[in-house]
Amino acid sequence: MDLLNAFVTLANFVIVPATAYGAQLALGALGVTLIYGILRFSNFAHGDTMAFGTMVVILGTWGLQAAGVSAGPLPTALIALPLGIAATALLMLGTDRVVYRFYRAKKAVPVIFVIASLGVMFITNGLVRFVIGPDDQRFADGARFLISARDFRDMTGLDEGLAIRSSQALTVVVAVIVVAALFWFLNRTRTGKSMRAYSDNEDLALLSGIDPERVVVITWLIVAALATVAGTLYGLDKSFKPFTYFQLLLPIFASAIVGGLGNPLGAIAGGFLIAFTEVTITYPLKKVLEYALPEALEPEGLVQLLSTDYKFAVSFVILLVVLLFRPTGLFAGRSV
Repeated sequence: MDLLNAFVTLANFVIVPATAYGAQLALGALGVTLIYGILRFSNFAHGDTMAFGTMVVILGTWGLQAAGVSAGPLPTALIALPLGIAATALLMLGTDRVVYRFYRAKKAVPVIFVIASLGVMFITNGLVRFVIGPDDQRFADGARFLISARDFRDMTGLDEGLAIRSSQALTVVVAVIVVAALFWFLNRTRTGKSMRAYSDNEDLALLSGIDPERVVVITWLIVAALATVAGTLYGLDKSFKPFTYFQLLLPIFASAIVGGLGNPLGAIAGGFLIAFTEVTITYPLKKVLEYALPEALEPEGLVQLLSTDYKFAVSFVILLVVLLFRPTGLFAGRSV
């Protein structure tokens, strides 16, 4: 019974939150890795692109709520999600036309694109703060829990309860659908195969008649959808604050690089690796160990390796270790 309580406690505070967080990071890292694999530069504006898309979804949600529209037990944000994707797509296509297309025509080196993306990042961040403000914003509709800790205890008779929020379950379900759709698109459709061919060998793709501008447009559209979905799921699960999305850039890039920058499968694996490591290291394991260990070995302290205030440092350390010992990542090579 004590081992079951230990597992339930671990699941409640580590496994379930880390799974949802890992899905959010994986979707964010997929956007980064697609841009790197196809457009061949690291887009440092991705975190603020997520913030922009989420901001539009929040504004759309408020408008729908004011009009009395809801999705029942599901968040109204799901109805507003297409609006956020469309607005983000327009932003990214406009940015590409105004900024990145010029450098592509000049055949600028990748570092120029990176510097340009930094400028886009600051502008987008300022725009989001100007429109919605710098404070926390929360989605306040839909069912809060699929199962509450009290209901779980009543059903099982255990001392510890397991609570699963609807936003956590929704995150996993939506992430699975989005990832499956993306892999189907890249591997089964003619357009997806063109994108992969362009990524593998740009010159050969051009000789084969592939339109590079069409590939660029479709890439930005897919990345806009991934960024908006990832940002909205993160906001539903936690809260929306522009600066938080700026901070998310580190674990998202760490996820992409740890998995192998440019490799979609690696981005997913890296996202979950970063998430589980962050959550495990910053959670006080005292209660879990009290159930799992004999009384004589029970710890006196919290057994918290790192404060939650420094959780993003975990991403940095993992990134540093991977760059030192396996710089190509877990799934080596650029392979969209």
